[in-house]
Parts: sequence; structure tokens; C-alpha cells
Amino acid sequence: MKIDKNKFDLAMARNCFTSEKLSNLTGISKVTIIRVKNGSQNPRPMTVGKIAKALNVKVEDLIEGGNKL
Repeated sequence: MKIDKNKFDLAMARNCFTSEKLSNLTGISKVTIIRVKNGSQNPRPMTVGKIAKALNVKVEDLIEGGNKL
């Protein structure tokens, strides 16, 4: 699964989340959040699910080729 950087940035901005806040809410390390956000690491499906849940969006709204936000 590949995260769409623009969709991820938009969802984080809408929620006023920093990488650190998202990390605290999801239990995913800040380093992993940053790597996923920058596209240098492809997340596992469970990781995408945790991120989507914390950002209050569908998984499809975050992945490349998914729905638009």
C-alpha cells in the first residue's frame, strides 16, 4: 500500500496534527510516521488503518488511487 503524500498532508492539516501528535494517538513511532509521509517507507495495512482512524478518514482516502478527500 502506498500513501498519497498530498492526501496525508491534507488530512493532517484538517485535524491540526503534527507527526508527533499522530504518533502519540496511533502508537506508531514518529520516525515511521515521517517515513510514510515522505514516501520513503510503504506502511503495512494495519499501520494505514491506525493512521486513517486517528485522522477520521477512510483508508481509501489516504492511499494512492483511492477516493479524494
